[in-house]
Amino acid sequence: MNKFRSRLLFALLTLIIIVLIGLGLLLGQLFKGFYLQNFHQRMEKEARVVELLIQEEGLTSPFLQSKLDLVSSTLDVRTTIIKKNGKVLLDANKIGKKVEDGSLSIIEEVVRGKLKDKDGFYQVEEQHNLYYYGVPLIDNDKHIGLIVLSTSVDSFNKVNQQIWGLLIGSLGMALIVILLLGVRIMTQYTKPIESATQVAMELAKGNYKARTYEDYVDETGMLSQAINMLARNLQDLVSTQEMQQDRLRTLIENMGSGLILIDSRGYINLVNKAYKEQFEIEPSDYLYHLYYEAFQHKEVIALVEEVFMTEVKSRKQLVLPIKIERKHFDVYGAPIIGLNDEWKGIVLVFHDISELKKLEQMRKDFVANVSHELKTPITSIKGFAETLLEGAGEDGQLREQFLNIILNESHRMQGLIQDLLDLSKIEQQGFTLTIQSIQLQETFEEIFLMLSGKAADKEIDLQLQLPEEPLYIEADPLRLKQIFINLISNGITYTPAGGSIRISTKEESDRVKISVEDTGIGISKEEIPRIFERFYRVDRARSRNSGGTGLGLAIVKHLVEAHRGKIEVASQVGKGTIFTVTFFKRSSVS
Repeated sequence: MNKFRSRLLFALLTLIIIVLIGLGLLLGQLFKGFYLQNFHQRMEKEARVVELLIQEEGLTSPFLQSKLDLVSSTLDVRTTIIKKNGKVLLDANKIGKKVEDGSLSIIEEVVRGKLKDKDGFYQVEEQHNLYYYGVPLIDNDKHIGLIVLSTSVDSFNKVNQQIWGLLIGSLGMALIVILLLGVRIMTQYTKPIESATQVAMELAKGNYKARTYEDYVDETGMLSQAINMLARNLQDLVSTQEMQQDRLRTLIENMGSGLILIDSRGYINLVNKAYKEQFEIEPSDYLYHLYYEAFQHKEVIALVEEVFMTEVKSRKQLVLPIKIERKHFDVYGAPIIGLNDEWKGIVLVFHDISELKKLEQMRKDFVANVSHELKTPITSIKGFAETLLEGAGEDGQLREQFLNIILNESHRMQGLIQDLLDLSKIEQQGFTLTIQSIQLQETFEEIFLMLSGKAADKEIDLQLQLPEEPLYIEADPLRLKQIFINLISNGITYTPAGGSIRISTKEESDRVKISVEDTGIGISKEEIPRIFERFYRVDRARSRNSGGTGLGLAIVKHLVEAHRGKIEVASQVGKGTIFTVTFFKRSSVS
């Protein structure tokens, strides 16, 4: 039984006990007064009977004593006749009484001062537990004394005890019955309240799945229904809120731009995943810190202060150093204003536009490089053509020399344009390869036939070290030739006379690694990350003189990646370079 029910039961029990005690006392007094009144009336009537007997017989009659004894015995009282002077005339029915003969003096003491009263009296002598009732004795209309009747009050006390016993028993039974009914009724009404209280406490703790019983149709049932309806509404509300929070959290954490929330006091409350990755920071260094203590870049602090002061949106492109890099960001700052124009804080969004800047710079470099590469042959063609038109064409040897130069420059322009077309085609989204099973031995033999003359002209030893057993890979045959023709041609270009170029293979479980190793001028570590850029040359003078466009390795890289392969470079300046290309292979061919 919980405290509420205990307190209610204790209050109910206390109230019932007080009411029953008060009712018992009231009924006891009423019963006692009623019985005492009846007792008085009885004693009065008995006294009148004795008085009539005395008047009939006369005080001087010799038979008066015997008749008084008989009447007194019948009435179970002691009859005493006392004159006005205090003298006892008659004393009847003394035998068998619980009082001694000395009790006559008690009677005399009781009636003292009342002998001359013309009205009757009654008195209870508590010491001896006796009841006295007296009436005036009238003889010939003359008051001559008192008739005193005395009796024991044991019967009265016994009746009084019976009355109190009956009251206590009946009221006790009533208490038990009322208590049982009260407990049942109280349980019926308090159980729904207790259940509703427990559910309300669970709701306060956040358990919105708690429900109470709805067994009744009265006010407690309405309370249970209201509590359950409130719980369902809260559960729906919390579910909707959690869903919205999850969506918002997922959106914030997975958006591609960095996001920071700053409250109205300048403390950072939110840092999303993109910002952590962009700036490589720990959340503990930012969260719940003042913005000017957390941000390391003065430009960002200045932007935040500008939004704080002006309360208008601001957008700036910033170049921020992050460790060893410098990144470009499009930073957007906006104030957060509540419904009642209440200042909530600032939101900052960091868009990383480094790649866009890089692409823009690459476009500019590409245009500049293409213009530069085309300008040289066009200038040569124009100059030699003008020379021929001015009269140099009459000299046959000079004319042939100039025309050969014009032809070579035309070939160079054609190669540059073809490489640009190939590179553009490879970079297009719809570019596809014709993948088939290729035997490496046959492919490299064809490549060797194409490049052996060029290698022999520079006295370069071209070596092919392939396994005797047929080796197959999955690739596009034309593009595969293009890859290795470029790599071997570069090796021939950058390898001095007397050097060597060696092609070897290494088998793995599902891949084949093909290496092109030369003993050329090599590439420095600083230049290796840039050799696959368009128009980048390790030795610009040599590559330009050899007719190179600077696009070969860019094409090679794109073609290898289109095959889902990988190209690696290892080089030492003055010792040579090794290009290693990895392709997927087939285990067997039918």
